[in-house]
Amino acid sequence: MLERVGPDGELLFGSQFHKFGGFGQRTKVALRAETLRERVEHFVNWASQLAHCLDRPHEVIPPDPHGALGTGRFRRTLAWHIARRPGALIALEVQYGHMRTAVSAGYASRSRDSIHDLLDIETARATADTLATLAADRAAGSGMSGPVARRAILAAGQAPAFEGVVFTARQARKLLTNPTLAVHDNPNAFLTCVYNPDKALCQLRGSQETPSLGRCVSTCANIARTDQHAAQLVLKADELDKQAAGGLVPGPLSERLRDHAVGLRDLADKHYRERIALSEAPA
Repeated sequence: MLERVGPDGELLFGSQFHKFGGFGQRTKVALRAETLRERVEHFVNWASQLAHCLDRPHEVIPPDPHGALGTGRFRRTLAWHIARRPGALIALEVQYGHMRTAVSAGYASRSRDSIHDLLDIETARATADTLATLAADRAAGSGMSGPVARRAILAAGQAPAFEGVVFTARQARKLLTNPTLAVHDNPNAFLTCVYNPDKALCQLRGSQETPSLGRCVSTCANIARTDQHAAQLVLKADELDKQAAGGLVPGPLSERLRDHAVGLRDLADKHYRERIALSEAPA
Protein backbone atom coordinates (compact mmCIF):
# COMPACT_ATOMS: atom_id res chain seq x y z
CA MET A 1 0.00 0.00 0.00
CA LEU A 2 2.80 2.40 0.91
CA GLU A 3 4.56 1.67 -2.38
CA ARG A 4 1.39 2.69 -4.25
CA VAL A 5 1.06 5.99 -2.36
CA GLY A 6 4.27 7.37 -3.79
CA PRO A 7 6.00 6.88 -7.15
CA ASP A 8 8.77 4.35 -7.76
CA GLY A 9 12.07 5.11 -6.13
CA GLU A 10 10.64 7.30 -3.36
CA LEU A 11 10.83 6.70 0.39
CA LEU A 12 7.97 4.69 1.89
CA PHE A 13 7.32 7.46 4.41
CA GLY A 14 8.51 10.37 2.31
CA SER A 15 7.30 13.71 3.62
CA GLN A 16 6.36 14.88 0.11
CA PHE A 17 3.65 12.22 -0.25
CA HIS A 18 2.47 11.81 3.36
CA LYS A 19 1.83 15.43 4.24
CA PHE A 20 -1.80 16.16 5.00
CA GLY A 21 -3.26 19.25 3.34
CA GLY A 22 -0.86 19.32 0.39
CA PHE A 23 2.60 18.22 -0.60
CA GLY A 24 5.52 18.64 1.72
CA GLN A 25 9.18 19.10 0.91
CA ARG A 26 10.36 18.48 -2.63
CA THR A 27 13.51 16.61 -1.59
CA LYS A 28 13.76 12.98 -0.45
CA VAL A 29 13.12 13.45 3.26
CA ALA A 30 11.28 11.00 5.52
CA LEU A 31 8.59 12.08 7.95
CA ARG A 32 10.02 13.23 11.26
CA ALA A 33 9.83 10.98 14.32
CA GLU A 34 7.44 13.43 16.02
CA THR A 35 5.04 13.19 13.07
CA LEU A 36 5.20 9.41 13.03
CA ARG A 37 4.45 9.24 16.76
CA GLU A 38 1.39 11.42 16.22
CA ARG A 39 0.25 9.18 13.35
CA VAL A 40 0.53 6.08 15.55
CA GLU A 41 -1.61 7.69 18.26
CA HIS A 42 -4.14 8.87 15.68
CA PHE A 43 -4.41 5.33 14.39
CA VAL A 44 -5.05 4.00 17.91
CA ASN A 45 -7.86 6.52 18.41
CA TRP A 46 -9.35 5.79 14.98
CA ALA A 47 -9.29 2.03 15.54
CA SER A 48 -11.00 2.36 18.93
CA GLN A 49 -13.68 4.70 17.55
CA LEU A 50 -14.35 2.29 14.69
CA ALA A 51 -14.68 -0.60 17.15
CA HIS A 52 -17.32 1.39 19.07
CA CYS A 53 -19.18 2.28 15.87
CA LEU A 54 -19.27 -1.38 14.82
CA ASP A 55 -20.44 -2.46 18.28
CA ARG A 56 -17.24 -4.46 18.92
CA PRO A 57 -16.10 -3.12 22.31
CA HIS A 58 -13.75 -6.09 22.80
CA GLU A 59 -11.60 -4.73 19.95
CA VAL A 60 -11.08 -1.31 21.52
CA ILE A 61 -7.40 -0.62 22.16
CA PRO A 62 -7.18 0.11 25.92
CA PRO A 63 -5.18 3.01 27.35
CA ASP A 64 -1.53 2.04 27.67
CA PRO A 65 -0.15 2.29 31.23
CA HIS A 66 3.30 3.04 29.81
CA GLY A 67 2.17 6.07 27.84
CA ALA A 68 2.20 6.76 24.12
CA LEU A 69 3.26 3.95 21.79
CA GLY A 70 5.82 5.87 19.81
CA THR A 71 8.02 4.63 16.98
CA GLY A 72 10.54 2.98 19.30
CA ARG A 73 7.95 0.69 20.87
CA PHE A 74 6.44 0.00 17.47
CA ARG A 75 9.85 -1.14 16.21
CA ARG A 76 10.28 -3.42 19.25
CA THR A 77 6.86 -4.94 18.57
CA LEU A 78 7.79 -5.55 14.95
CA ALA A 79 11.07 -7.17 16.04
CA TRP A 80 9.20 -9.42 18.49
CA HIS A 81 6.88 -10.70 15.77
CA ILE A 82 9.67 -11.32 13.27
CA ALA A 83 11.78 -13.17 15.83
CA ARG A 84 9.02 -15.27 17.38
CA ARG A 85 6.27 -15.77 14.82
CA PRO A 86 7.62 -17.71 11.82
CA GLY A 87 5.09 -17.71 9.00
CA ALA A 88 2.80 -15.35 10.92
CA LEU A 89 0.80 -12.59 9.26
CA ILE A 90 3.42 -9.96 10.03
CA ALA A 91 5.93 -11.82 7.82
CA LEU A 92 3.40 -13.04 5.25
CA GLU A 93 5.30 -16.34 5.29
CA VAL A 94 8.36 -14.62 3.89
CA GLN A 95 11.39 -16.65 4.83
CA TYR A 96 12.83 -15.70 8.18
CA GLY A 97 16.33 -14.84 7.05
CA HIS A 98 15.14 -12.66 4.18
CA MET A 99 12.71 -10.84 6.45
CA ARG A 100 15.50 -9.79 8.80
CA THR A 101 17.39 -8.31 5.85
CA ALA A 102 14.41 -6.76 4.09
CA VAL A 103 13.11 -4.99 7.18
CA SER A 104 16.40 -3.85 8.63
CA ALA A 105 18.60 -2.97 5.67
CA GLY A 106 19.42 0.65 5.03
CA TYR A 107 17.76 3.06 7.41
CA ALA A 108 18.28 1.29 10.71
CA SER A 109 22.07 1.31 10.80
CA ARG A 110 22.05 5.06 11.39
CA SER A 111 20.09 4.77 14.64
CA ARG A 112 21.43 3.97 18.10
CA ASP A 113 18.43 1.74 18.83
CA SER A 114 18.83 0.04 15.45
CA ILE A 115 16.28 -2.48 14.23
CA HIS A 116 19.29 -4.76 13.69
CA ASP A 117 19.95 -4.73 17.44
CA LEU A 118 16.26 -5.16 18.25
CA LEU A 119 16.00 -8.20 16.00
CA ASP A 120 19.11 -9.72 17.57
CA ILE A 121 17.81 -9.09 21.08
CA GLU A 122 14.37 -10.54 20.39
CA THR A 123 15.85 -13.53 18.59
CA ALA A 124 18.16 -14.14 21.55
CA ARG A 125 15.23 -13.92 23.94
CA ALA A 126 13.26 -16.37 21.81
CA THR A 127 16.24 -18.74 21.82
CA ALA A 128 16.55 -18.47 25.60
CA ASP A 129 12.83 -19.18 25.97
CA THR A 130 13.15 -22.24 23.73
CA LEU A 131 16.04 -23.56 25.83
CA ALA A 132 14.05 -22.95 29.01
CA THR A 133 11.07 -24.85 27.58
CA LEU A 134 13.30 -27.79 26.66
CA ALA A 135 14.79 -27.77 30.14
CA ALA A 136 11.29 -27.79 31.67
CA ASP A 137 10.31 -30.69 29.41
CA ARG A 138 13.34 -32.59 30.62
CA ALA A 139 12.38 -32.02 34.24
CA ALA A 140 8.86 -33.27 33.46
CA GLY A 141 10.18 -36.51 31.93
CA SER A 142 9.40 -35.70 28.29
CA GLY A 143 11.28 -37.08 25.31
CA MET A 144 12.81 -35.84 22.08
CA SER A 145 13.46 -37.37 18.68
CA GLY A 146 15.15 -36.38 15.46
CA PRO A 147 18.65 -36.23 13.96
CA VAL A 148 19.79 -33.47 16.35
CA ALA A 149 17.85 -34.51 19.47
CA ARG A 150 21.01 -34.94 21.53
CA ARG A 151 22.36 -31.54 20.43
CA ALA A 152 19.08 -29.94 21.51
CA ILE A 153 19.21 -31.70 24.89
CA LEU A 154 22.79 -30.56 25.49
CA ALA A 155 21.81 -26.98 24.59
CA ALA A 156 18.84 -27.13 26.99
CA GLY A 157 21.28 -27.93 29.79
CA GLN A 158 22.59 -24.35 29.49
CA ALA A 159 19.15 -22.78 29.95
CA PRO A 160 19.72 -21.79 33.63
CA ALA A 161 22.51 -19.45 32.49
CA PHE A 162 19.95 -17.23 30.77
CA GLU A 163 17.27 -17.10 33.48
CA GLY A 164 16.36 -13.50 34.22
CA VAL A 165 18.91 -12.11 31.76
CA VAL A 166 18.03 -8.78 30.17
CA PHE A 167 19.91 -9.02 26.90
CA THR A 168 21.99 -6.22 25.50
CA ALA A 169 22.76 -6.16 21.79
CA ARG A 170 26.29 -7.45 22.46
CA GLN A 171 25.05 -10.33 24.64
CA ALA A 172 22.44 -11.21 22.03
CA ARG A 173 25.00 -11.38 19.23
CA LYS A 174 27.27 -13.55 21.40
CA LEU A 175 24.44 -16.02 22.01
CA LEU A 176 23.32 -16.08 18.38
CA THR A 177 26.84 -16.75 17.09
CA ASN A 178 27.28 -19.71 19.46
CA PRO A 179 26.61 -22.80 17.29
CA THR A 180 25.88 -24.98 20.33
CA LEU A 181 22.93 -22.73 21.26
CA ALA A 182 21.42 -22.24 17.78
CA VAL A 183 18.03 -23.67 18.82
CA HIS A 184 14.92 -22.20 17.17
CA ASP A 185 11.39 -23.36 17.93
CA ASN A 186 8.99 -23.50 14.98
CA PRO A 187 5.46 -24.16 16.29
CA ASN A 188 3.97 -23.81 12.80
CA ALA A 189 5.99 -26.82 11.61
CA PHE A 190 5.75 -28.70 14.93
CA LEU A 191 9.50 -28.96 15.39
CA THR A 192 12.64 -27.40 16.80
CA CYS A 193 15.50 -26.42 14.50
CA VAL A 194 19.02 -26.90 15.86
CA TYR A 195 20.57 -24.86 13.12
CA ASN A 196 23.62 -25.96 11.18
CA PRO A 197 23.88 -23.98 7.92
CA ASP A 198 25.94 -26.72 6.26
CA LYS A 199 23.03 -29.17 6.55
CA ALA A 200 20.04 -26.83 6.32
CA LEU A 201 17.55 -27.63 3.56
CA CYS A 202 15.93 -24.21 3.99
CA GLN A 203 19.09 -22.51 2.75
CA LEU A 204 18.76 -20.23 -0.26
CA ARG A 205 22.09 -18.52 0.25
CA GLY A 206 25.51 -19.86 1.03
CA SER A 207 26.03 -18.01 4.32
CA GLN A 208 22.75 -17.60 6.17
CA GLU A 209 23.11 -16.87 9.88
CA THR A 210 19.58 -17.90 10.84
CA PRO A 211 17.20 -20.58 9.55
CA SER A 212 14.36 -19.78 7.18
CA LEU A 213 11.66 -21.07 9.51
CA GLY A 214 8.97 -20.48 6.91
CA ARG A 215 10.70 -23.04 4.66
CA CYS A 216 11.23 -25.97 7.06
CA VAL A 217 11.56 -29.37 5.37
CA SER A 218 10.49 -32.45 7.33
CA THR A 219 13.53 -34.44 6.15
CA CYS A 220 16.09 -31.82 7.22
CA ALA A 221 19.04 -33.01 9.31
CA ASN A 222 18.59 -30.06 11.71
CA ILE A 223 15.21 -31.17 13.07
CA ALA A 224 14.25 -32.30 16.57
CA ARG A 225 10.78 -32.92 17.99
CA THR A 226 9.43 -33.04 21.52
CA ASP A 227 6.47 -34.96 22.92
CA GLN A 228 4.51 -31.73 22.74
CA HIS A 229 5.25 -31.37 19.03
CA ALA A 230 4.09 -34.95 18.45
CA ALA A 231 0.83 -34.31 20.31
CA GLN A 232 0.27 -31.18 18.21
CA LEU A 233 0.84 -33.21 15.03
CA VAL A 234 -1.97 -35.58 16.03
CA LEU A 235 -4.31 -32.70 16.88
CA LYS A 236 -3.61 -31.09 13.50
CA ALA A 237 -4.26 -34.41 11.75
CA ASP A 238 -7.62 -34.71 13.54
CA GLU A 239 -8.49 -31.19 12.43
CA LEU A 240 -7.68 -32.00 8.80
CA ASP A 241 -9.79 -35.17 8.93
CA LYS A 242 -12.75 -33.15 10.20
CA GLN A 243 -12.34 -30.66 7.36
CA ALA A 244 -12.19 -33.51 4.84
CA ALA A 245 -15.32 -35.16 6.26
CA GLY A 246 -17.33 -31.97 6.62
CA GLY A 247 -18.66 -32.01 3.06
CA LEU A 248 -17.58 -28.41 2.47
CA VAL A 249 -14.57 -29.10 0.24
CA PRO A 250 -14.36 -30.75 -3.22
CA GLY A 251 -13.44 -34.42 -3.44
CA PRO A 252 -9.83 -33.99 -4.66
CA LEU A 253 -9.10 -31.46 -1.90
CA SER A 254 -10.70 -33.77 0.65
CA GLU A 255 -8.33 -36.55 -0.43
CA ARG A 256 -5.32 -34.26 -0.11
CA LEU A 257 -6.40 -33.27 3.40
CA ARG A 258 -6.68 -36.93 4.40
CA ASP A 259 -3.28 -37.71 2.90
CA HIS A 260 -1.75 -34.80 4.78
CA ALA A 261 -3.34 -36.05 8.01
CA VAL A 262 -1.85 -39.50 7.44
CA GLY A 263 1.58 -37.93 6.92
CA LEU A 264 1.32 -35.96 10.16
CA ARG A 265 0.35 -39.07 12.13
CA ASP A 266 3.29 -40.93 10.61
CA LEU A 267 5.62 -38.21 11.88
CA ALA A 268 4.09 -38.47 15.34
CA ASP A 269 4.42 -42.27 15.35
CA LYS A 270 8.05 -41.98 14.25
CA HIS A 271 8.71 -39.61 17.14
CA TYR A 272 7.37 -42.04 19.73
CA ARG A 273 9.34 -44.93 18.20
CA GLU A 274 12.64 -43.05 18.21
CA ARG A 275 12.29 -40.69 21.15
CA ILE A 276 15.06 -40.26 23.68
CA ALA A 277 13.96 -39.73 27.26
CA LEU A 278 15.34 -36.32 28.19
CA SER A 279 15.99 -37.46 31.75
CA GLU A 280 18.24 -40.25 30.44
CA ALA A 281 20.31 -38.06 28.16
CA PRO A 282 23.66 -36.62 29.27
CA ALA A 283 23.58 -33.11 30.77
